[in-house]
Amino acid sequence: MKLKKNIPLIDQHDKHGFWGGKFGGSYIPETLKKPIEDLTIKFEKLRRDRKFLNKRDFYFNNYIGSPTSFVKLENLSNHLDGAQIWAKIVSEANGGAHKIYNATVHALICKAMGKKYIVGDTGAGYAGKMLSMAAKKFGLKCKIFMGAKDIKRQKPNCDAMKKNGAEIVPVYSGSQTLVDAVSECMRYWVSNCDNTHMCVGSTVGPNIFVKICGWSTSQISRELKVQLKKEFKKIPKKIKLINCVGGGSSAYGFWSEFIDYNKKQVELIGVEAGGPKKSKLHAAPLSRNAKIGILHGAASYVCQNNEGQIQETESISAGLDYPGVSPIHCFLKDTKRARYTYATDEEALNAYKLIRKYEKLNPSLEPSHAFAEAIKIAPKLSKDTICIVNSCGDAKKDRDILKKRLGKN
Repeated sequence: MKLKKNIPLIDQHDKHGFWGGKFGGSYIPETLKKPIEDLTIKFEKLRRDRKFLNKRDFYFNNYIGSPTSFVKLENLSNHLDGAQIWAKIVSEANGGAHKIYNATVHALICKAMGKKYIVGDTGAGYAGKMLSMAAKKFGLKCKIFMGAKDIKRQKPNCDAMKKNGAEIVPVYSGSQTLVDAVSECMRYWVSNCDNTHMCVGSTVGPNIFVKICGWSTSQISRELKVQLKKEFKKIPKKIKLINCVGGGSSAYGFWSEFIDYNKKQVELIGVEAGGPKKSKLHAAPLSRNAKIGILHGAASYVCQNNEGQIQETESISAGLDYPGVSPIHCFLKDTKRARYTYATDEEALNAYKLIRKYEKLNPSLEPSHAFAEAIKIAPKLSKDTICIVNSCGDAKKDRDILKKRLGKN
């Protein structure tokens, strides 16, 4: 199992859609084979179409607001007295999170395929909010599937979806979280694929959805590469790119341009949700050595019980509260190109408090997990080491949780 140079990672799968021969694929019902094939052919054509690329770039720049800022967290760096800590403020993007890139591309694909309806899943509410925004922008009717538990804990994003005209479908089955929302969304699409396009909110699901999402969020690392060269005149010799990992879309987008670099120069660190410190439940299949399983049409490391059934997860972060992970991250783990760890709920909250104390930054609970790792390792590293955290979402959606756990902040 090896990574190939000069080939985008999203294209390093075999003819059956597997990365490393065992992660990914398309485990789908017969009724979805034709729609998936059609979407695959259309996407491969569009990604090489100059008119489509110009349209994508136009909306990335003029609708999403690319490029987002790259800043040094001077006060936090001085406090920790070790490595320099920088942040890519992707939360500056229209809507407040990285999900807008994927949503915008899916809306453009939906229009190109002549469909009027778009459907999607959401956990933290970011993917749903962004899809509702993109649907409104491009005149599409939108339906969002969301776990009933997540609807309660992510009210601000739900309010935004409704304001944008989207219909929110509560999912009461299973754990009532993201895993169940994705399942119900796929079931709906099976029956409505003739006139409806489906947007999977992360780099998960059947092969083509992994590719579309990864292709969309790669904008983040393209920007960062330019910004690094502008700031340091070249790519520094010691970089650590630290990103939270749930499904894995923001991490892939943050890393994609740097995967070919030697890991001694550019280390990729993914931080999963370790859950409450005193609980046995978590959402960390990569760092807690989960076994390979099939979830939402793809093979990946999945949190499972002894009988091989999907294990219920627990995390303060709705966006990371997912039992599976992108097949791309499974591949990066097995090739040892990326290192994966986890942060507990308590560590993420403490990181959030420290960021708020020292910087004018308001990261959501998802990137707060990544900041927890940066805060943990920075004091042990030399001052010429550059730790860069992808601050991929803002905490407006988490205000009720933060108020309950921390009081006024």
